[in-house]
Amino acid sequence: MQVRFNVVRQSQTSGPRVQSYVLEVEPGNTILDCLNRIKWEQDGSLAFRKNCRNTICGSCSMRINGRSALACKENVGSELARLQHISEISLGQISEGARLNIVENKGGQDAPPPPASKLPEITIAPMGNMPVVKDLVVDMSSFWNHLEAVEPYVSSNARHIPEREFLQTPEERAKLNQTGNCILCGACYSECNGREVNPDFVGPHALAKAYRMIADSRDSKTEERVEKYNEGTSGVWGCTRCFYCNVVCPMEVAPLDQISKIKHEILDRKDAVSSQPVRHRKLLLDLVKEGGWLNERKFAIKLFSYSFKASQELIKLGPLGIRMLMRGKIPFSFEPSEGAPVVRKLIESVQNLDKKSID
Repeated sequence: MQVRFNVVRQSQTSGPRVQSYVLEVEPGNTILDCLNRIKWEQDGSLAFRKNCRNTICGSCSMRINGRSALACKENVGSELARLQHISEISLGQISEGARLNIVENKGGQDAPPPPASKLPEITIAPMGNMPVVKDLVVDMSSFWNHLEAVEPYVSSNARHIPEREFLQTPEERAKLNQTGNCILCGACYSECNGREVNPDFVGPHALAKAYRMIADSRDSKTEERVEKYNEGTSGVWGCTRCFYCNVVCPMEVAPLDQISKIKHEILDRKDAVSSQPVRHRKLLLDLVKEGGWLNERKFAIKLFSYSFKASQELIKLGPLGIRMLMRGKIPFSFEPSEGAPVVRKLIESVQNLDKKSID
């Protein structure tokens, strides 16, 4: 079958433009196979990264139809099927009322479907959150710098045991398996909303590696690491919890899950006045356990009342609070949920499960 590949091309001195190439392909051909053929048969100036071609090195990460993925892993057939599924979901979201309006406007006859493209299309673009060098090649300096910032290697003190090897039990080693699967392809970093709005945020790839060090029984800097990852919004509190890093990760590392584990380590060690992010998390949980849902007024006051500096932040939010109050965004009263006891039991059950899993 023939497929049109729309490749977003640019250089450091020119803006992006879309260049299309038509290929005769098989459904099982990978996107990387197709890019190779474009380069070899049609346009030798096309630039992209590749190496192993077997989902090991992570070199060929790029945006394929809007989401970051490995070009050597995704094939034409599955990608077109994914696009078709997305299209069907979008059409299914049209309300029955809108359908009836279309029928009425056409004199009782079904409206003709929109014209279909002559050829199926696949759009390929460079990864996000990193400047483009040329075409599909991006400058990954910030990616590597942020990884280095979390010191993703076992501390040297752990190696000072000359009389024997530093052995681990199978259970200790098993804790490292998931994060050890990361191939540093950059897909999660490319799609990270937190990184997009906060250039200081180290990114999901770095924090996934960071948790690997916390979980490693050979490392001797756990407390220092926890303190470092708790700082401001450069560490775990810079994550917006959008889950997209979990969605695009080709190796099922689940970076957000690892970030959450680091947060649990911080919350276990810190009290509610140690920092605003910690207080936010603990206070939110306490109020939901108390009333079944969040008492927003009480939450805002308690969140900023633990210190003079925090109270100054509350004063700064005064104008916003007044506008919200005038527009009915803040309730005047709070009624606890009738299901508060059930909610409380559920939260406590989850907390007990978390403790057992950690132990």
